[in-house]
Amino acid sequence: MLTDTEIAVSVHYLVHLDDEALGDFASCEGLGVEVVLETREEGGNNGFVWQFPTRLKYPNIKLSRPVAKETADKILNWVVAAASGTTRGTGHIKAMTAAGETVAVYDLHDVVPVRWTGPSFTPDQPKVLTETLEIAHHGFVKTGSEY
Repeated sequence: MLTDTEIAVSVHYLVHLDDEALGDFASCEGLGVEVVLETREEGGNNGFVWQFPTRLKYPNIKLSRPVAKETADKILNWVVAAASGTTRGTGHIKAMTAAGETVAVYDLHDVVPVRWTGPSFTPDQPKVLTETLEIAHHGFVKTGSEY
């Protein structure tokens, strides 16, 4: 178990959508939040500009991995179902070490797929076939899940 003073090195990411496991991913980019500021200039005050927080903005998250069995079974089915108007779910991204210990869990509200990109098939340059799943969400939540 990781202690507070150990460095947390994450090797892979387990992704769940509600109770459905979408599998392991090798990289995860875009976890974050930005506070959008509105600026106001006050007449007669030339020393600074007022900045007021207005809303939170969440970037899309990009998950990448080598192509796996879950691609056709779960990911593509989820993307196609979302296009036909299914409800948005709660997503969970669990950062794991090589030893299988949990580094962190991020619970996401109103997850919807944005884009899936499959592998490029080029016979002249054999390499690992990878896929990328891009998702959007409406913020972080704490569900107390044990994924």
